[in-house]
Amino acid sequence: MTGLPGIWSGIGFIAYIAGALAAGLMALWMARRTDRALLADRPIALALALTAVWGASCLAFGLDSLAADLAEIGRNLGWLYVLFRLFSGDGRLEGVRPIRYVVFALGFVELLHPVLLYVEASVDGYPDLSQMVFHLAVLFRLLVAVGGLVLVHNLYAGASRSTQPLLRWPSYALVILWLYDLNYFTIAYLVDAMPEQLAALRGLIPLALAVLTALGAGKAPAQLRFSPSRSITFQSASLVLIGAYLVAMVAAARWLSLAGGDFAGSLQTGFIAVAALAAVILLPSKRLRGLLRVTITKHLFQHRYDYRAEWLRFTRTIGRGGPDAPPLHERVVQGIADITESPAGLLLVPGDGGTFELAARWQWPTADVPSPALPGHAASFFENGSFIVDLDDVRAGSEVCGEGAVVADWLRADPRCWALVPLIHYDRLTGVVVLARPLNDRKLDWEDFDLLRVVGQQLASYLSENAGQEALAEAERFDDFHRRIAFVMHDIKNLASQMGLLARNAEQHAENPEFRADMLVTLRNSADKLNALLARLSRYGAPSAEPSEPIALGALARALVERFAVTQPVTLARADTIEVAGNREALEQALAHLVQNGIDASPADSPVFVSVTSDGLHGLIEVVDSGHGMSAEFIRSRLFKPFDSSKQGGFGIGAYEARELIRAMGGRLEVESREGLGTRFAIRLPLAAASGLLRQFSAQDQKVA
Repeated sequence: MTGLPGIWSGIGFIAYIAGALAAGLMALWMARRTDRALLADRPIALALALTAVWGASCLAFGLDSLAADLAEIGRNLGWLYVLFRLFSGDGRLEGVRPIRYVVFALGFVELLHPVLLYVEASVDGYPDLSQMVFHLAVLFRLLVAVGGLVLVHNLYAGASRSTQPLLRWPSYALVILWLYDLNYFTIAYLVDAMPEQLAALRGLIPLALAVLTALGAGKAPAQLRFSPSRSITFQSASLVLIGAYLVAMVAAARWLSLAGGDFAGSLQTGFIAVAALAAVILLPSKRLRGLLRVTITKHLFQHRYDYRAEWLRFTRTIGRGGPDAPPLHERVVQGIADITESPAGLLLVPGDGGTFELAARWQWPTADVPSPALPGHAASFFENGSFIVDLDDVRAGSEVCGEGAVVADWLRADPRCWALVPLIHYDRLTGVVVLARPLNDRKLDWEDFDLLRVVGQQLASYLSENAGQEALAEAERFDDFHRRIAFVMHDIKNLASQMGLLARNAEQHAENPEFRADMLVTLRNSADKLNALLARLSRYGAPSAEPSEPIALGALARALVERFAVTQPVTLARADTIEVAGNREALEQALAHLVQNGIDASPADSPVFVSVTSDGLHGLIEVVDSGHGMSAEFIRSRLFKPFDSSKQGGFGIGAYEARELIRAMGGRLEVESREGLGTRFAIRLPLAAASGLLRQFSAQDQKVA
């Protein structure tokens, strides 16, 4: 090979031909493939092709030929373009705008080499000028190598954790290219000539670039990790250290033989003696071996997660407070999503009917979550084994514990849904977190399952503690409310007694018969009303068994509508002749609450419709308005929560009381609402003719359970 003497010519020939072939074949393969496993794969293919051209030019025309120099300029420009596209593909080019100018500056320096080649040819007969031009050319190469290494460091170190696996192998290739050039041209600058041995081995650079690019272009580059056993790694590291020790001794002895002059032999002997003594003292040292083992374990066997950093971040997320902090349910989703780098998530919690309902969203407003979100038997499945469901396995039909039976159709249909993480507290399921697929899609492994299981248990304890605190606060507010009602009831009871006494005295002492009769009617009506008020207020206390009687729903709804229609636009849309079993006063009070809520939520001229129908076993009373409506989260978490009112000065117990009154009669209150469209409340009560049969079925179900 031209430009290399002796045996190094043969080594260089083999190195350059192997490198050129490997780079060329890899460039052709990357240009023809259709999938994209690497960022900036087209620019990488172009850079590999230019690298292959450089290797072929060195083979055909020699290392110091004009063709080889021009090809090297093209190679370097190609890899600078790759670096530019990696910054652009990572999405940080606009945020790191100075990077663009640095890359352009390095490209400009590289384009100055043709000028230096021309000047070098012009001053060929002037040794001093030629040497100066040589030094300038080498300095330009060093500038490009140093600038490239700095940019590669910024590219990888500044990338997000989800992008770093995609940048790993291209970054390795660029580091090897410019690190070798840095050493090569540094030695050339110091010795005023190109080092022959390094020039011969430089042909292996294209081979290394091709191999690293092939590794990065695999199907799962983020999973390509060197994972030897710990014992083999420690033994190999020991051998590497011994080899490095021998190489250092040989290099130092060689340097002493060249620089020592007449004392070369004595210096070599003394150096070997000192080095041997140092080896005898240091190598058996337990401290040195322990340091070596810790270093190897830290850098080669680090887990996927930095558990200390993850736990600190998790604690900060959950413990965040203040008026600007999101609700606890959202922080629960964020805390577990941050661990797997999931961009979004959902929290599903058990509802009143045993099924699972949506409780919170975190950065996932587009998820279409039905009601119910998960079936009721999902609780027993997750409680039996704290099993974390990989939804990709379920979609592929690969089930481990029959998890496909608890995965709803909407989870299968949405490709963003990635995993289900149960939140277990004392063998009881408090919720399920749905994780969105991370940007760097990967397969869940055992380390993910272990960490998510532990974090899920911790989050479940937080949710249980929060629920207990809310229940305690609610109980305290109920107690206060009961005390207030007791005072009101006492005052009204005294008033009713006084009015009754007045009626009895008037009956005995009034002289005018007509006046006496009118006064008696008035007083008795007032007393009846006050007693009815007492009966209604007493329902806020301990629940009592109300007598069940047939109720004509049509007549009740018609009377209620007539009462409201005097001042409000309330319309009876339909009134079938239906009798249900229940308590008339309680049903009238519950229906009045719902109608009043519809009136309050609707514009002044917008009617509220009431209709009475039947489904065969139940009577159905519907109250429909076209007001501002409610969100699913509001219905689930606030609508039936006592003392939580969206009205200015409201007490927040109307909807709660209506639901409890209807439940006490064996009925059910249903609600459907859409924000901006309106709300539909539906009261279902057993028909009077079927109430006995329904109670019998309910008793049989309880015995079976």
